[in-house]
Amino acid sequence: MPDSRHADCIAAIATPPGRGGIGIVRVSGRNLALFAVALTGQSPQPRRAASADFLAADGTPLDRGLLLYFPAPHSFTGEDVLELHGHGGPVVMQLLLGRCVELGARLAEPGEFSRRAFENDKIDLAQAEGIADLIDAASAQAARSALRSLSGEFSHAVRAIVDQLVELRMLIEATLDFPDEDIPAEELLRDIDAVARLEKLDADLAALQLRARQGAVLRSGLQVVLAGLPNVGKSSLLNRLAGAERAIVTEIAGTTRDAVRETIQVEGIPLHIIDTAGLRETADAVEKIGIARTWQEIGRADVVLQIVDARSGVTPADHAVAVKLPAGIERIVVENKCDLAELEPLRFAAAGQVHLRLSAKTGAGMALLHDELLRVAGWVGHGEDVLLARERHLEALKVAAEKSALAGRQIGRLELAAEELRLAQQALSSITGEFTADDLLGEIFGRFCVGK
Repeated sequence: MPDSRHADCIAAIATPPGRGGIGIVRVSGRNLALFAVALTGQSPQPRRAASADFLAADGTPLDRGLLLYFPAPHSFTGEDVLELHGHGGPVVMQLLLGRCVELGARLAEPGEFSRRAFENDKIDLAQAEGIADLIDAASAQAARSALRSLSGEFSHAVRAIVDQLVELRMLIEATLDFPDEDIPAEELLRDIDAVARLEKLDADLAALQLRARQGAVLRSGLQVVLAGLPNVGKSSLLNRLAGAERAIVTEIAGTTRDAVRETIQVEGIPLHIIDTAGLRETADAVEKIGIARTWQEIGRADVVLQIVDARSGVTPADHAVAVKLPAGIERIVVENKCDLAELEPLRFAAAGQVHLRLSAKTGAGMALLHDELLRVAGWVGHGEDVLLARERHLEALKVAAEKSALAGRQIGRLELAAEELRLAQQALSSITGEFTADDLLGEIFGRFCVGK
């Protein structure tokens, strides 16, 4: 294990703000055994919790708790690490942190402990992002997927494809080293089984893309906007989805003036449901503001549920709303109040558009809506092999797949095929951090918690 790249020592409170039974101050740097002696008056034993007084500069106790010492390289950061487990009061934690600063540490920046772990080869970039995703997980399914990334499953899958790329590049480039042999390119490609290797590479990339796309949905969820005319049951549908009376429901048109938000989970997928003001012409100044905000929410949506009254179906006024919806946003027509229309719940298509017939009041047909939202999300199965992915991961996998496909089309021209494979390898390696710009690292780790 290489020595740490950092000569300075960093410290931070690693537990959340507020009062608690236990609070932790974490320190990382070089030669922290002497730091521990100055702080506690005793020499720490590696990887053993010891009861200790945490001392001020004049020797008076600031707190009493547990001292843990992890010498390099066997620590999270790859450097010496101290953890001070004290009483979890804000004042006590600040006193301990201040004492660490007096002893030569500086305050850690957000994500700096994880960045040092990455830079000291303790974790790769995908694993580091898995830490933040595990902390931020909004569902048990997301937490399990983040833990898979943290344990290295995502990185292992990426490196397995990179190994295929390297081997194929090596074989192709080796054939380029013998131009005087006068062997036809077709024969050389047949000898190295290039076509079959490329087909397997493309299949493995497609499978990993599917796992990552589902992971991206699991991580961020879907923005679902309920839109439509007044009094079609948007607020009732929000309440039914949320399982609580989150929005006011009355017979008075224009009751909803501002967006009401609620996050639910369907098979672990976070669905951010946004109820909006009814879309209509109005002279009411406040209602006009609410309608303007409705269109803003629609512009940010992943899917719009256009609510209509099942008793009348899609009216000219509903059609006028539909034609104003932005192109490229998935739209599902929800025919609500099927109980009043004496119609059974149903999924059907009309003019190429998905319609769902249901009742927000009775709950009839809600399973159809859940299934349709999962379809829009691209969710397949129960996600037990999903890898939590970020937008940059999806983009890297997309580029790698495109370059691999180009290599297949250029396979008769070995130099061009080899270059496309090199670019595919570079795109994949950016996921684990082997090829990553410093400004991207700053953006990634800057979003972490202080102390992590």
